Amino acid sequence: MTIQQNKVVASDVRRLRELASQIRELAEGERNRRLVERWYALDEGRAGRPLILAETDGGLNLVTPDLRPQCQEEWARQREWAMLGTLLHAELLRDDSPVEPCVAVSWRISVVPGSGWDFEVKHAYPEGDFAEKTAFHIEPPIKDLAAELERVVGHHCTFQVDREGTLAEKALLEEVFGGILQVRLRGNPWWTQGLTQTAIDLIGLENLMLYMYEQPEALHALLAFLADGRLRQVQWMEREGLLCLNNEDDYTGSGSRGYTHALPQAGFQEDRPRARDLWCLIESQETVGVGPEQYEDFVFREEQRVAALFGRVYVGCCEPLHTRWDVIKRMPNLKRVSVSPWCDQTFMAAAMGGDYVFSRKPNPALISGPVFDESLIRHDLRQTMELTKAHNCPAEIIMKDVHTLGGEPWRLARWVALARETADAVYG
Repeated sequence: MTIQQNKVVASDVRRLRELASQIRELAEGERNRRLVERWYALDEGRAGRPLILAETDGGLNLVTPDLRPQCQEEWARQREWAMLGTLLHAELLRDDSPVEPCVAVSWRISVVPGSGWDFEVKHAYPEGDFAEKTAFHIEPPIKDLAAELERVVGHHCTFQVDREGTLAEKALLEEVFGGILQVRLRGNPWWTQGLTQTAIDLIGLENLMLYMYEQPEALHALLAFLADGRLRQVQWMEREGLLCLNNEDDYTGSGSRGYTHALPQAGFQEDRPRARDLWCLIESQETVGVGPEQYEDFVFREEQRVAALFGRVYVGCCEPLHTRWDVIKRMPNLKRVSVSPWCDQTFMAAAMGGDYVFSRKPNPALISGPVFDESLIRHDLRQTMELTKAHNCPAEIIMKDVHTLGGEPWRLARWVALARETADAVYG
């Protein structure tokens, strides 16, 4: 398929190629080569100073308020924005985001109309800026799980793929980038393989917890059904050759990068990746108020079935995992663990040691409030790094969930600089 058939304007092509050339130069630079080596070392447990990442969850305009895309066509603007993000991390934030000379295209996978349950899941958001990043109210369609279980269980979604459209997009990008960047199939149609958000969409958060006591059999049946659905989708994609590797500069878990020499595994065929050749994220943030016994009985028993399909597993996001570590550490193929702001990181550093990657998430309030207190930020970073050094933990520190910088765009880059200064002081 040609550029002309897709009505791509020449100025868009020039703009994308200009940005692509800058990315290619960064990817081939010595700094990036050393950085990629550090990511592999992190995965292999060779503990050195932590890798530092900074996310712009509120958008690139948080740190570059005047930044505007130049491309005219919407598809080109999306690609431009993504490449500007790559350049921003490398040149402005100066964090440890690596650069690959590649562009990703994802398989266009969708649910077959009419499959799955026949009701709508509704989230009610407030009005105003960042509405969809704030709290929301769930309007669960299932009011009494035991009485309405048949409305859900047994109604599995089936999936379809638009191969022609996906390959046409890939061909277009290969023409647009003219050999500057490699275009490859990358990305899978999920962020998490966790089950509890889907369950809550169906029955509500309060009922998820109440049913552990009031309707345990029905809740077990629901979560087993949801896990079966995850397995069915992954296995269908595997049979169809639609799974994509995520073992390089791929967003892994809840903020990490996928660099590992352990994937793909032996027997890998390039045109047919298997689940065991991939990373996956397993989390259950919504059960923060659930005890470890209930978590194990209802959630872990099902999520571990899904985790067992994959070659490497990252566990957790915002939930504090120290209260359920004795359960979590039995997760199949576990390699990286989220240490959230609400987690007892002293306990986790001692418990994890050098066996897992310590994926620390500092509290974003440190850089989002009315005052940017550098002494407080340094103290927070030093506390983490002294623990990871003392316990020989391979570590990454990821500032995420940043929706505001208090009106001061320079703050995120300054946090990165403070993290590097602290690493110099602690690790030498």
